[in-house]
Formats: sequence, C-alpha cells, structure tokens
Amino acid sequence: MKLHFTRSNGPLDEAVDRLMEQAQGIRRPELVRELIIASLKAGQEDDARADLKLMNTTLKEMRFTSKVFGPYRSVRKVTIFGSARTRSDEPLYDMARRCGEKLAAAGYMVITGGGGGIMQAANEGAGPEASFGVNIRLPFEQHPNPVLEKNPRLITYKYFFNRKVAFLKEADAVVLFPGGFGTLDEAMETLTLVQTGKRNPLPLVLVDDPVCTYWTEFIKFIETELLSRNLISASDFSLFERVDSVDAAVEKINRFYRRYHSLRYVDGKLVIRLSQQVSSESVRHLKETFADILLPQGDIVPSGALPAEMENGDVADLPRLVVDFNRKDFGRLRAMIDAINAF
Repeated sequence: MKLHFTRSNGPLDEAVDRLMEQAQGIRRPELVRELIIASLKAGQEDDARADLKLMNTTLKEMRFTSKVFGPYRSVRKVTIFGSARTRSDEPLYDMARRCGEKLAAAGYMVITGGGGGIMQAANEGAGPEASFGVNIRLPFEQHPNPVLEKNPRLITYKYFFNRKVAFLKEADAVVLFPGGFGTLDEAMETLTLVQTGKRNPLPLVLVDDPVCTYWTEFIKFIETELLSRNLISASDFSLFERVDSVDAAVEKINRFYRRYHSLRYVDGKLVIRLSQQVSSESVRHLKETFADILLPQGDIVPSGALPAEMENGDVADLPRLVVDFNRKDFGRLRAMIDAINAF
C-alpha cells in the first residue's frame, strides 16, 4: 500500500486516528499523524537497519530534548561553548565560572555541553538549578561534570547533530570561550545559521581573557581570508562581538534584549516584537538607515499583534514593527536590532 501524508489512505487513516484517541492527550493530532505516517513510510521504503535506527534514535533524542526544556520556555538561556581541556587553574576557567554566575544572577539559565573544562566552570558558576547539560557519548573525555551528574536537566546524546539542535534551538544567546575543533565547529555552525536566517538573530559573544589572542586571530583570519576574497559581506561582522571581560559579555546580552524581544515571519513579513514601542521619529530613522534591506517600495510599520499571532497567543500584548525585509541581509538586520535597542 502506497502511503500519503494527505488523508487519502482510507482505513489506515481511520486506524491512525483511533490509535491517537486510545493514546489520549495528543495535543497536535495533525502533526502527530504525519509523524506516524512518516514512520510507516520509512518502514516500507528502506530495509537498511542502520538508517531506521538513526531515524528512531533521532526522534527519541529530540522528543526527550523537548520534554526537558519544555517547562523552561519562558526563561531566557545562554549556551556557553569552550574547551573541555581547560584546567581549573587557568584564567579562562575562572572567567567561565564567573560568566555562569553573573548570567544566573541576571535571570538567565546556562546551557553547556555538560563536560569538563569551560563547561564545568560555567555550570559551577550558574549552579545546578540554573544549568542544563547537553552531553555527547564519546569514547574519551566527555563525561558529565559533577555539577550535572544526576541533574534532571542533563541530556546525553548519541548524535552530534541532535545535540547541536538543542544548543542553538533553545538558546537566546551564545558565548564562546577558546576551544578546540568542537568549539570552532560550534562557532561556525552558529554563524552560518544566523548569517543565512536559519536561526533568528541572537547575541554571539566571543570571549578572550585580556592577554589571549584566540578570537582576535580568528577574526583576523575571517578578515584576511574570507572578506578579502568576497566570500562573506562586511555586514556579517555585525553577527558577532569579541570581548575580553565577563562583565562585557553579560552586558552585550542584556543590551540585545533591552527593547527587542523576538521575531517571526507572518505572510512573508518580518514581525519584530518589542518590550517597548519606538517613536514615530525613530521609525523614520530606521526606514532611512535600513532602506537597503527593505523590499522595493517596502516599509516599516508600527503594529500590534497580527491575526496569525493572536491565534497562537504569541506574546500578543507586545508592540511590533512589521518590516518588509528582503530576507537576505541578516548582518544588516542584526544592525537594525542594535539600532532599535539604542533608541
């Protein structure tokens, strides 16, 4: 029997409906139905056990991720990346610990990879009640740090790609301390997603200690080897910031959320939700300064919640700016958010 995601499967659709009714408590039946159909189609189409095992484990890991993070959706979270090999007597370890502490004091929760080094330091600073760990199963190095052992907010993944989804999907900001291949991979993954609009803008803060040149040299490489060859745009440098103190890192995150709250797209338009509306003069300034990222004859219009947002109860009380954004220049979009926060 050839299965379809449309309701054209006859008795099988009725069987799936009955199954969901018997399970009870299915909140999004239209989506759960498609998950079931996808599983059945995978079983029909692929007899490679390894592929099915990968699909099965991926779904299980993502389901558990949503379960663990779900109760904390209303709390802003900061993902902290850095080396598992940083020793407790190194200056960067102390900086990461103080970073976790200051972020928790400011009301944020902290997400780390759950291992040692920078990760353990950040969890120590934040404390177990304000910490998440998204650990990875490896044959070496990566064991849960003492702060997160037996913590209900510790998740251990088989696959790196699921772990990366958790790191960035749940984060409202990302702080990167120096690290090895994994840290650089996470830095480039975050930059790529934000640059291409596959992840909404967020503070991406690169932290050196005052005598460290790790991120300075990284930025030089981007300038001399990427920008000079026109492989990236100058506006992409708005996507990240380098600092050399913990206070500066926390300040960058707080400033990003000074007025900006969040964004989403509705019927092709960018809707920027704000904690406070900007003045009409400020809107005119935005139109003039950022005309280059608007569609032809595009506009920026103050608004309340749009009907599609009202249906979902999507922070409906907050004021909005509705922007005819070209969905291309995300470095400039980040610059516009910075300008909104500066008003």
